[in-house]
This record gives sequence, C-alpha cells and structure tokens, in this order.
Amino acid sequence: MGFSIYVTGLMMGLSLIVAIGAQNAFVLRQGLRNEHVFAVCLACGLSDTLLIVLGVISFRQIAALLPWLDPVMRYGGAAFLIWYGARNLYSAWRSSGALAAAEARSSSFRQTLATCLALTWLNPHVYLDTVVLLGTISTRFPGQEVSFTTGAVTASFLFFFALGYGATWLRPVFLKPSAWRVLETLIAFTMWMIASKLLRGT
Repeated sequence: MGFSIYVTGLMMGLSLIVAIGAQNAFVLRQGLRNEHVFAVCLACGLSDTLLIVLGVISFRQIAALLPWLDPVMRYGGAAFLIWYGARNLYSAWRSSGALAAAEARSSSFRQTLATCLALTWLNPHVYLDTVVLLGTISTRFPGQEVSFTTGAVTASFLFFFALGYGATWLRPVFLKPSAWRVLETLIAFTMWMIASKLLRGT
C-alpha cells in the first residue's frame, strides 16, 4: 500500500514539474553551459522539497492566514520574469559574437544561485503546484502522507538532475552561436508568457 502511494506521489510530481517554465528553462541553460549544474539542481530539488512538505502539512492554514500572499507573489513574480526575459533577449541579440558555452560570459556562483532561487520562489505557479495541488492530493491518503510526499520529492530531484546533466547530450548543437540565440530568445518569450498569465490571474 505504501509503495503504491509513493508511486502516485512520484507520478503526480513528475506530471506537474515537466511543464516548460522559468525554472526548468534556467536549469536547461545552466546544463548546456556546464556551469554550477549540481548546485542549481540541488537548490531546485531542496526548494521543491520544502514547498511540498509545507503543502502536505499546512496548505489550508496558510491560505486562510495570508490572503494577501497571492497578489503579492503574482505581481512580484511577473515583474521579475519580465526583467529576466528582457535580459535574456538582450544577451541573445546584443552582438554578432559567439554565444557558445566556452565563450559565453560566466556567472558567479552567488549570482547563479540567487537567480535560481528567485525563479523558484518568486513564481506563484510553483506554490500552486506544490503547496496547493500536491497538498490537496495528499489529503486523499490519510496516514500515508509520508509515502506520498517522498514520491513527489523524488520526482523533483530526478527531474532536475536529469534535465541539468542530460543537457550535456545537446551541447554539440549549441556550439553554434545561432543555436544559443534561439535558446535565449525562446527562454525570453517563455518568461514573458508566464508573466502575462500571472498578470491575467490564470
């Protein structure tokens, strides 16, 4: 019984996290650059763990106690995504120079980690997926919440590390400057689409 609930948590976690978003795009980009990959994947996995546990334990109480949290996270997250998307687009088109992994300007560990955490914690959709949705689903398994939570947490770590290190297989494609420009542009528009949805409240 416990194992089947673990698998349920695993599958639910994967189904929610696989969708293309700001956090996943950033992990992919870091994997392609081979830059601070382990730290980025670990930060994303640990952040998801905290949010999933929070949702399973107390998502109802949080919504009731902090009604102002939703609009604050929504508008703050949208503003950050608009800025980050603009930065990516500028990076893609500022010059005709190569944007290959070996020639791209490296980011410091602190800057990379700060961006990763911001993309995670300033995205209201992360709270919807982890705290609200997984928190709600976990109530269907009274007494087995630990198994469900463990499955969902496993899904996060599996996905992020597979995405970060799996990007290595795509690295030969991104030796071309044009490929990096396309990636940076797609990331920028992805950020803006998510920001638009946040501003519309969808």
